Amino acid sequence: MGWQREGFETHEGEVGVLLADGSEPGPVYYDLGSGSYFHGSTDWWAYDGTLRRPTAASMRGRCACGWRGERIMPLDWERVSSAGHDAYDVSAPEEDWEAHMDDVATRALPLPDDVSGLLRALRERLDALVDDNPLLVLKAVQEAEGIVADFGPIAARYLTGDAMPLAQIAEALGTTEKAAGSCLTRYRHLYL
Repeated sequence: MGWQREGFETHEGEVGVLLADGSEPGPVYYDLGSGSYFHGSTDWWAYDGTLRRPTAASMRGRCACGWRGERIMPLDWERVSSAGHDAYDVSAPEEDWEAHMDDVATRALPLPDDVSGLLRALRERLDALVDDNPLLVLKAVQEAEGIVADFGPIAARYLTGDAMPLAQIAEALGTTEKAAGSCLTRYRHLYL
């Protein structure tokens, strides 16, 4: 699992690697025995050159949205093998991803304070109730789904009708274009 920030789940970050020629390698596949399925991985430590895998020369931050960090740090495989990949310092790529996320959060449309406060209070109240009265929590969730069913399709149809560019919608939601498109489609066709 990579780095995540609450509210921006489509922007999962991780350490990305580059080969000596500056290219970004594809996934490494593992043959786990007989069968037609081969497990693929993009974990940075899988590019260590063993078993004819590519050898990464450097690392940088990367995000599921397609962002790649500009700062490139060399990989020292001797230190990785002596310390173990869990102990190897990957804080610089993570710091770059955090800066990217700060930029995403800054460009995202903030909710009005009163709406944000209501949602936060609802979440806190349901969290306090769930252990003692899950049926009551389920009832509240059912009510919330009714609100979503009332307003989600209206908002999605307005946005689609206004022909707002998907990139602009994605930026305002703090998500990727693919996720924003899925969101619009889901709400536009909710309960049809």
